Amino acid sequence: MTAHSAIQPTHVTVGDAKDKNWYIDKSFEILMFICGISAIIFVVGIFLFVFKEGLGFILGDMNFSEFFLSQKWRPTSLNKATYGILAMVAGTAAVTGLAMLICLPISIGAAIFIAEFAKGRTREILKIVIEFLAAIPSVVWGFIALSIMNPLIINVFDVPMGLGVLNSAIILALMAAPIVTSIAEDAFKAVPDTYREAAEALGATRWQTIYKVILPAAKNGLLSAGLLGVGRGFGETMAILMASGHSINIPTSVFDSFRALTATIAAELGETAVGSPHYQSLFAIGIFLFLITFIINMTADFIVRGVRKG
Repeated sequence: MTAHSAIQPTHVTVGDAKDKNWYIDKSFEILMFICGISAIIFVVGIFLFVFKEGLGFILGDMNFSEFFLSQKWRPTSLNKATYGILAMVAGTAAVTGLAMLICLPISIGAAIFIAEFAKGRTREILKIVIEFLAAIPSVVWGFIALSIMNPLIINVFDVPMGLGVLNSAIILALMAAPIVTSIAEDAFKAVPDTYREAAEALGATRWQTIYKVILPAAKNGLLSAGLLGVGRGFGETMAILMASGHSINIPTSVFDSFRALTATIAAELGETAVGSPHYQSLFAIGIFLFLITFIINMTADFIVRGVRKG
């Protein structure tokens, strides 16, 4: 037997390698597809669960005029249970609106400074500080509202209680500011440098460039930032529960206490019997919040599309 005949070479066909690569590629494709649609699956699953739990109340015990137009929320009354969320809707809208009035000027101003004026290490430090604010838990903001903002509002404005719309709006504005600032900064950075160079070539000052050129060019991103802030206001729970005073009434002053929709769900869901009208009414509130969020997002999408077409 010769040396040549003793060596048996191993042959790997091209077809086998292609099949192996095809299976690997297909596996990764399926995995990425699952990851891509997972968010949609989770959202649909959450909505179906909430809708299923609240559907019995909507079709049975719910009186639509009472639910949306009455201020009386007495789900545990032995004589006649009432389920009116008007005061909670008004309180949630009031604190969200005031929070945005506080948050938007500060956040957009901070974004302008970071994107257009801050340089090098200063910019990086500011961005880290803003991101750190976003990492503070909601319950910590609630403790700040109770232990710091409450006595501060009492002493400064000479009111009997500092838990209410103003306290909640300040806390909510601070919580929403990091998100709004980050998105607004990204919007400013997305404006091409040619816009700035053209404005400077025409003799515009720095502030004129920002006001006349950069702000109009970044309006889509600023609109998205503002609407995300509104969504944060409607969806915040724990901090608002601790800062609001949790009193059911339509606020007529920034110092009045109120009750938010989300805080009502958080405070009462654990004390209700599963399947009871009270339990189902809380899920009906959750459905209402889901619809509000959906309308806000759809409105933002239509507005942005209109702005782009214009």
